[in-house]
Amino acid sequence: MERNAALTEKPAAARNSCRLCAPLGASLVFRGIAGAVPLLHGSQGCATYIRRYLIGHFREPVDIASSSFGESAAIFGGKDNLFCALNNIISQYRPSMIGIATTCLSETIGDDVDGYLFDYSVINRKAPPIVHVSTPSYRGSHTDGFHGAVKAVISSLARPALHKHHIALLGGMLSPADLRHLRAVLSAFDMKHILFPDYSDTLDGPSWDEYHTIPPGGTSPADIHRLGGVRAAIELGAMPNYRGGGGSVLRERFNVPVFEAGIPVGVKETDRFFSILERIAGRKTPEYYVKQRGRLIDSYVDGHKYVFGRRVAVIADEDLLVGLVSFLNEIAMVPVICATGSGKTGRLKEALQSVAPEQAAETVVVEEADYETIQTHVTRLAPDCIVGNSKAYPLARALGVPLIRVGFPVHDRVGAQRLRHVGYEGTQALFDRLV
Repeated sequence: MERNAALTEKPAAARNSCRLCAPLGASLVFRGIAGAVPLLHGSQGCATYIRRYLIGHFREPVDIASSSFGESAAIFGGKDNLFCALNNIISQYRPSMIGIATTCLSETIGDDVDGYLFDYSVINRKAPPIVHVSTPSYRGSHTDGFHGAVKAVISSLARPALHKHHIALLGGMLSPADLRHLRAVLSAFDMKHILFPDYSDTLDGPSWDEYHTIPPGGTSPADIHRLGGVRAAIELGAMPNYRGGGGSVLRERFNVPVFEAGIPVGVKETDRFFSILERIAGRKTPEYYVKQRGRLIDSYVDGHKYVFGRRVAVIADEDLLVGLVSFLNEIAMVPVICATGSGKTGRLKEALQSVAPEQAAETVVVEEADYETIQTHVTRLAPDCIVGNSKAYPLARALGVPLIRVGFPVHDRVGAQRLRHVGYEGTQALFDRLV
């Protein structure tokens, strides 16, 4: 009784947060650029923490540089540390680009990173392109850091072009398997395309005969330059009333038509994605994917008796969560609670209303959630299962219900980098796991 009373009080801080830090999302974007090296401007512990999560999920070596603040840098500023880090990266890695994400410490003391980089460009005129994104973790989540880095890279490197041959796909924070599937779909439509960011090889590559300081793969800097001259762009995961990502730069600065769609999970959202491709390509969906769609619907019929009316708690990043709810609505499961660690913007409830209007009124929506708060809700709502990442495992175990692992991070199972969520094929794999 005392515990229940205490949990109704507003806590002073998050307890087992439902989100990760913003520089992690930015580092993921930089790992999706060919030859790039991510650099965290702040303390060494931030880089270690992020490497731990990325390595645990992707099972690949991940190098993240750090400017390694000490006491003096925390007081007088980190300019010297930043210059030293840049010199070391250039001499040891010879990168095509360096992506700098500022951590809580450098943001809190007000380091003028853009000013530092101007001074550095005067000292070292042969330095590769350096892109800075502001990512304090006390503002936003890892998904905000991801979208912020996409926007920063496009703002810094994209160039206009006279001849518009390619389309761009800003795929969002998906698994390498999902990114490979999206590339295959675009190729099936015979469209020259640029997928950004593309860490499908850098974070899920083949076995090496010899060690690479920078893993091969990723979106090439040349393709990033071409983004300003694409004939159309598709931005996945765009939330209602949210226009702050890379698509906004392409639209406003380069006058590129931008098509916004949710993460294509389930039949409805995948149909929407394919209809956009049909409109851009001027051709029908290839028969291969039409048959995939038919097999998926057939499996819905086969598995209906197992999932109909089952109550489910969904815990995920905003973009993925909306796609998951659309999918669960299709198979007649009932999301009793939808929780995300992202900030309280109010746009999540609106997005859920658009994909599952008949269920939205009955669903508890929790933004800026932590797992302590989520537990108070799910204990009362008694779901039959949880759809979420590995951080939800203690909650699932305490409730004695299954956890269907999706999204990031999944560090207690091998193969997280090969989990599929998107398209008819990814939805099929997800549905089979769920059933």
